[in-house]
Amino acid sequence: MLNASLSFTPLKEYLNKFYKLEKDGINKSRRMSSGGFVDKISQMQEFFGLEVTGRLDEETTKLMKQSRCGVPEVGSFSSFAGNPVWKKKDLTFRIQNYTPDMTRDEVDWAIQKAFKVWSDVTPLTFTRIYDSVSDIEILFASRDHNDFLPFDGPSGVLAHAFAPGDNIGGDTHFDEDEKWTSGSAGVNLFLVAVHEFGHSLGLDHSKDHNALMYPIYSYLNPNTFQLPQDDLNGIHALYGPKEKPAVPTKASIPTHCQENISFDAVTTLRGDMLFFKNRSFWRKLAGKSEVEHQEIRSLWPSLPTDIDAAYEYQKKDRVLLFKGTKYWVLRGYTIEDGFPKSIYTLGFPKTVNKIDAAVHNEETGRTYFFVNGRYWSYNEEKSKMDKDSVQRISNGFPGIGNKVEAAFRSNGMLYLFSGNQQYEFSTLKKKVTRLLKYSSWLNC
Repeated sequence: MLNASLSFTPLKEYLNKFYKLEKDGINKSRRMSSGGFVDKISQMQEFFGLEVTGRLDEETTKLMKQSRCGVPEVGSFSSFAGNPVWKKKDLTFRIQNYTPDMTRDEVDWAIQKAFKVWSDVTPLTFTRIYDSVSDIEILFASRDHNDFLPFDGPSGVLAHAFAPGDNIGGDTHFDEDEKWTSGSAGVNLFLVAVHEFGHSLGLDHSKDHNALMYPIYSYLNPNTFQLPQDDLNGIHALYGPKEKPAVPTKASIPTHCQENISFDAVTTLRGDMLFFKNRSFWRKLAGKSEVEHQEIRSLWPSLPTDIDAAYEYQKKDRVLLFKGTKYWVLRGYTIEDGFPKSIYTLGFPKTVNKIDAAVHNEETGRTYFFVNGRYWSYNEEKSKMDKDSVQRISNGFPGIGNKVEAAFRSNGMLYLFSGNQQYEFSTLKKKVTRLLKYSSWLNC
């Protein structure tokens, strides 16, 4: 009955782990019964839609060797019995550590994007916290990691998550022995995370091969990922649909491509480009054409909406974000401690209560702050405003007009947004070199 390519011990371990072999397949004399193996193999074959033979045939053996989720199809895993759900709508999560396979920014983004899949279709919200225990604790670990469910090394089980509940309930663990990536090589963290978070919310595995909650891992393009109908039905059965859900259609024009679009602020961040508007922002990945949309609070719950201005100072790996008379500093996608601070600590007079736009020019070492029809010049090395720095925009940036609403720097040029125009400006020639479509950077 046993295939030579899968020995008795791995077979027993697989059936015990995912199909309760030792509990259900032991006879009265406390020995493993052959009937128990047949029953459990048949049960597995039925779940995965294979021909039910009770024998370890080639197709069954091949399936058992595939990478998969560690949550069993049969039995409890911080039991899913009774349809456990969270009794509140606003959930918190904490990333306890990071895999060395990816940058911290890549991990943060994958986790945020995975939670967004579920918040887009339910009334649930997910807020990241840093200093206290959260509802959903996220951990990368190898082998035994103190939850009585040790990982098995490379391949095999990729991750597991616990059903909603107290203590370990909702927690998600990723096997550090896997090669985690943001692409198709190795194991895509976003795809595994969005599956595991389904378990964290109370979803069990699905028999539907096309469902996200199908236990076997397979790669899909994260940038075109859409939640399958089977999973949508399942999560709606637990929490109901999102109030007034946004239902995009293939014929609809992306919001960032509408002719009357304007941005509150634009900045670069380690090669990525961020375009802020109201409660959200668009992110264009470095070296890629895809544009992703995200709510500000889903990534930075402590930031306000309607960001006024933003700029990157690459020399110190900082991005500054401004709202009213306060500003925050990002290092990567993490807000630095001690913020917000007052803009007056930068040297602005009390007459300034809002910054329209900001951009740093590496050639001069100056950051330009635009306020109404004027701009200030700030010396980053000395951390002070230049003497007599207040100038009219029309004098320092001829051809732009008297208002700059957003700005950023790329490839040695400044890009200034005013009205429904985007100006490419050369600080060396001190003139406008091109007029561009407002949303030209966003594949419109």
